Amino acid sequence: MTTNAPVNHSNNGDRLAVLEARQRDIWRIFKIMSEFVDGFDLLTRAAPAVSIFGSARMKPGSKYYELTRQVAFELAKVGYAIVSGGGGGLMEAANRGAREAGGESIGLNIELPFEQKPNEYIDSDKLITFQHFFVRKVMFVKYAQGFVVMPGGYGTVDEFSEAITLIQTKKTKTFPVVLMGTSYWSKLLDWMRDTALQEGCIAEKDLDIFHVCDSPEEAVEIIKDFGIRHGYVTNF
Repeated sequence: MTTNAPVNHSNNGDRLAVLEARQRDIWRIFKIMSEFVDGFDLLTRAAPAVSIFGSARMKPGSKYYELTRQVAFELAKVGYAIVSGGGGGLMEAANRGAREAGGESIGLNIELPFEQKPNEYIDSDKLITFQHFFVRKVMFVKYAQGFVVMPGGYGTVDEFSEAITLIQTKKTKTFPVVLMGTSYWSKLLDWMRDTALQEGCIAEKDLDIFHVCDSPEEAVEIIKDFGIRHGYVTNF
């Protein structure tokens, strides 16, 4: 005697949900591709660029806002395009310094659950808003002739760590990374030297991957000197 087994509608529903999720992922690939295309198109047409990172929370007139504005001004004055994360705070200061020097001012903004409004100092034809952090991070690195890392929080430390890790592991060509604000970063530097190095988690030479300074003029010289010796290259 044969009986028909009941249809498990729950399993059918699960399979349908999986197929729909896969379909969404396939379409997401095209969204990711379009972000890469837009970013590459913009940055290949720009002058040799320097990416500047820093806190979105620091206000105009504050110490590090004005320092960021000045270093961007000095870099733009000698011909570098300035790339920032496109938002407020020190990102705004970077774009503002570039604008005041008559240089190219580029913003790579990001969609966030809380709105990150693009700052007013980005050139009108040089703003991209990304949905995916990882695509945006590729854009910061690929065409950068240097990184200037100003005081900031988790996002700034993330960008700094990514850059020095890529250089350490040779997943990118070497490029100058300048950490600005010795008093702000002193505890991080102490941890690198006194803990990470002493425990064997990094090598002595890894501490030479980046520079530390407080002077905009010194930061510019570090980046200019590297460019003179190595020329303009994309990093990977």
